[in-house]
Amino acid sequence: MKLREPFAFFVDRSLGRGIVVEALRSAGEAVHVHDDHFAQNTPDAEWLVEVGRRGWVVLTKDKNIRSNQLEHVALVRANVACFMLGRGDLTAAAMGKIFVDALPMMRRVLRRFEVPLAASLSVGGNLRVLLAAGKWLQPPKEIK
Repeated sequence: MKLREPFAFFVDRSLGRGIVVEALRSAGEAVHVHDDHFAQNTPDAEWLVEVGRRGWVVLTKDKNIRSNQLEHVALVRANVACFMLGRGDLTAAAMGKIFVDALPMMRRVLRRFEVPLAASLSVGGNLRVLLAAGKWLQPPKEIK
């Protein structure tokens, strides 16, 4: 299953509710913020299910979603599309720029691949699809 357009993005707690959100909204995107819908201490495995039900695209810097078994299972079961930053030690302005610059590639990925989907964004602007239709890609698919 592919997500329906127009795509709506969900910014998780790790990215905050300020600069990244404003960068995406300034680019004309529909953005939902974690703390507007969930308590701060809501486990990822819980909010992922609801975000998947709503068809929102997760943006995060939390790489545990791809390595934590419970969160990975929740991502797959919830049919979530998730784009993760490859590095979490960047300024909020840098993270916002990476996501905004990657919007055309993210849209191509969302149109091409079925959920559940996980992809990684690098500082250099590279996007790698790691998981598509619930299956890990070996090797990951580079998107230009």
